[in-house]
Amino acid sequence: MFVSQALAQTENPDAIDLPPASETAAAHGETIAIEGEQEGVFPPFNSEFFASQLLWLAITFGVFYLVLQKVILPRIAGVLENRRDRIALDLEAAERMKSDADEAQAAYEQELAEARDRSHKIAHEARDSAREDAEQERKRLDRQLDEKLEAAQTRIAEIKAEAMKDVGVIAEDTAETILREVAQLDVSREEVAGAVSAVRS
Repeated sequence: MFVSQALAQTENPDAIDLPPASETAAAHGETIAIEGEQEGVFPPFNSEFFASQLLWLAITFGVFYLVLQKVILPRIAGVLENRRDRIALDLEAAERMKSDADEAQAAYEQELAEARDRSHKIAHEARDSAREDAEQERKRLDRQLDEKLEAAQTRIAEIKAEAMKDVGVIAEDTAETILREVAQLDVSREEVAGAVSAVRS
């Protein structure tokens, strides 16, 4: 309204009729001390409004309490319960995983111990097998050497017997030759053979 009056009176600035300062201040909710007017009191501090203020305070507090009890606190309790349940589930899962890890560790250690036992057993078996194979090979070589030695001794005995047979013939020929040519004796072959046999025996 003041703006329309100001626009309507722009052609005549001297004719502008402004409202009293008290009305302007009242329109803006302010209390201004004007000469000739009584100074007002700030409404919240006015004892005239204490009853209505207490009533609205009680209503506001009751509404806030109901909202807090029916809406906010149940949501907070639900969030806390969900968080508690989640923490409990996480702890249970962690405990289960720890138990599984302990079982896996025990199984690994048991398998490792069994593997070590198997490796020691295999090593002992391999050593015993190698010892047995070496012993069998040694016995086989001993048998071969004994067979070769026996064959050699047999061959030597045959060669010796053959040589001794030839030695007797050679001795008889030599003795006969010596007796006839050196001693100028006329002896028979049988006599020379008997004399050689008597000497050899």
